[in-house]
Amino acid sequence: TPSSDKRQNLLVHDRHSGVMVQERVLGNRLLRLAYASPLKPLLAWPLFKTALCSRLLGWYANTARSRRKIASTVEQLGIDLDECVIPPNGFASFNDFFSRRLKPGQRPFAAGETLLCSPADCRLTVWQKLKGDACIPVKGAHFAVAELLGAQGADLAESFSYGSLCVCRLCPADYHRYHYPADGKEVRRWRLGDRWHSVNPLALVRNIQVFTTNIREVTIFDLDAFGPAAFIEVGAFGVAAITQTHTAPTFRKGDEKGFFSFGGSTIIMIFQPGSIQFDRDLVELSSQGIETLVKAGDPIATAKTP
Repeated sequence: TPSSDKRQNLLVHDRHSGVMVQERVLGNRLLRLAYASPLKPLLAWPLFKTALCSRLLGWYANTARSRRKIASTVEQLGIDLDECVIPPNGFASFNDFFSRRLKPGQRPFAAGETLLCSPADCRLTVWQKLKGDACIPVKGAHFAVAELLGAQGADLAESFSYGSLCVCRLCPADYHRYHYPADGKEVRRWRLGDRWHSVNPLALVRNIQVFTTNIREVTIFDLDAFGPAAFIEVGAFGVAAITQTHTAPTFRKGDEKGFFSFGGSTIIMIFQPGSIQFDRDLVELSSQGIETLVKAGDPIATAKTP
């Protein structure tokens, strides 16, 4: 259909340049075979419903042999390696490249305790006010907050009813380390899910329940200026690991929280009602179904004053 074709073009709004850009997709042919071809019944189970393929990809991405894929990936996705701490020929493996660190100052976090920043380089969609714990549509997929948090977070779901939510979708071209969006402390953390679906819109428009079935880690924050919040890292096809690198209970805005290994991935943040106000441009674009390309550290919301 024309609408689905339009979605599959993966046009996003670049907040820094102010123009619409087409996302470059790694492995697009495989995704179309798995989700949109007659081979779907044969490919979906081994690729996305078991750990086998993601673990094999993860194993290969950690080998020295995998370095041969770095140059072609950089060229295909237009990645700027001048930002990186390690020089282009210095990566030990593809995963070493994928989870690359950036030079100091490459992702400055906006100052001000009442400013909430993007935790990652991502394509951002925001909802200023949820309809209770009702299903939230994301590129054709629907999920409820209670399903997202799982049984371990059943006691918290109601507190986020009518709250605010944002989805930060990362793609393989992105810097895959993520950071704390504001000052605060961690309260609880748990892991759930058993699938490895892609988070690419090609999968989402086919109503795959990505966010409520994929492997994910949930962390509950108590943010100094924003109060309680949920921070959910969602693994995806090829993501062999979600690694937490911050061990202290407290954190400052911009501190590294962790990183995703090879694959696409997503971060979801949920806030209690009346605690934040997303920036107007993000709200307007999101209401039109348009994702906004932002960098880690970009301001995306402000704290609401009582």
